[in-house]
Order: sequence, then structure tokens, then C-alpha cells
Amino acid sequence: MRIAYSISIAAAAALLAGCQMMSSGPRASAALEPTKGNNASGEASFRQSGDKVRVQVALQGLRPGQMHGFHIHEAGDCSSGDGMSTKGHFNPAAKPHGHPSSPERHAGDLPALQADANGRASLDVTVDGITVGAGPTSVVGKGLIVHAQPDDYKTQPTGNAGARIACGVIRAS
Repeated sequence: MRIAYSISIAAAAALLAGCQMMSSGPRASAALEPTKGNNASGEASFRQSGDKVRVQVALQGLRPGQMHGFHIHEAGDCSSGDGMSTKGHFNPAAKPHGHPSSPERHAGDLPALQADANGRASLDVTVDGITVGAGPTSVVGKGLIVHAQPDDYKTQPTGNAGARIACGVIRAS
């Protein structure tokens, strides 16, 4: 009798987990394309879950072994060729630039990307301060930028991360 009870609890937990996966919140994605003279490209996805957003990224064409700054920017516009048309970091709460683990940071300050020996990088992180649904903290319609250099998480307001080497527009999916 006790074994049957344990199996029923396990089955219910698995079913609940499956239902939660199906009822996950809004999603968005961005195709990152190289800016003029660069080779970095890839995909990013955003999935709302409660008050946090899971960000998953896969990139290639980066400088091997290099850290690269990674940010959500104000404007979903990659038309300039150099990524500058995305404007500054997405910052609806008017906070200073900072490390992604700090509560005092731009909403668009994301963890750096570490390229491997083949110039590929991936990231799977859950962040707060942004949403995928409607509202002032929504990333839908914003720009997504990969920078040539690492972010120092100190220099205001950019993190001194250098040129913009890949650009994408975050779109609802």
C-alpha cells in the first residue's frame, strides 16, 4: 500500500511538472546577425516564468577565448550597420550600469558571453528586472547586442564593452 502511494505522488508530480511546462509564460526570440565587418551570429530566446525570464543564447563567430559584453538595448533597430541604432542599454528603472547579479543595474545588463577555442559561446541564465509580456520592462521590440570586449560592469553607462559585433531585434514568438 505504501509503495502505491509513493508511485501516485511521483506520477502526480510528473504530471504537474508537465502542465507547468505547457503553461509557461510568453516567449520571444532574436536572430543575431553580424554588424558590418564582423562574423558573430546566433540565436537567443526569452521565456517568462513568474517574475523571471530565462535567457538562452547560442553564438558563433566570436573571437576565440574572448569574453564579450552582452546587453539588451533600448531600440529594436539594427539598420545602422554598426549596431548603434539600438541606442543605449535598456534601462526602464533609471538605474546605473552594473553586474547582472546586482539589484542596482540596467534591466538590459546581462552576463558576459565566454567564447570557447572555436569562437562559440552559449548562455542559459534566469534573470529578473525584465519581462516578455506587455509593460515597461518588456524586452519585446528591443535590441540585443554582442560587444567585442568584456563588460567591466563599472564604467557608466556602457561597461566599456567596445564595438557592437552582432545585433538582433527581440520579437514575440
